[in-house]
Amino acid sequence: METAERIRLLVAPLAEAAEVDLYDVEFTEGVLRITVDQAGGVDMAAVHRLTRDISRLIDEQDPIPGHFTLEVSSPGLERALRTPDHFSRSVGERITLKTRAGVPGDRRATATLLSADADGITIEPDGAEPGQTRTLAYDDLERVRTIFEWGPAPKPGGPKSTPSAKKNKAAKS
Repeated sequence: METAERIRLLVAPLAEAAEVDLYDVEFTEGVLRITVDQAGGVDMAAVHRLTRDISRLIDEQDPIPGHFTLEVSSPGLERALRTPDHFSRSVGERITLKTRAGVPGDRRATATLLSADADGITIEPDGAEPGQTRTLAYDDLERVRTIFEWGPAPKPGGPKSTPSAKKNKAAKS
């Protein structure tokens, strides 16, 4: 069993007790990243308590040899999608993705995630003809993130001049 999966099994009861969802566990290059989520967002007090509890548990169980850095956080607004469950939760959202080298089609795409199942995803790439989709296996994907939409796009042509701005401009001439 790999390190991340061992940690997931150890940390899951702590996350459940803290009433947060264990979103992801990743161990790479000496950094243990534990990502938790909660309806309405995770507050900093919950992250602090969970970090303390996880640190104690890891010290007691010693599942990671050597030194490492522990990071506990929320997935943020633009979430990395790595597991079939992550993708299923994000159906209907806009995503950006990068495929592995050698996968047919564009290597980078921005799209709407139409569906996700145990084998892969179906997307509708931005700019594609209506109804034109692309299906990708999870193994085809190198990196995928959701896109957070900040609000309506600015109106074309930039900001409108106000009467006071026109007066200031005239006074400088």
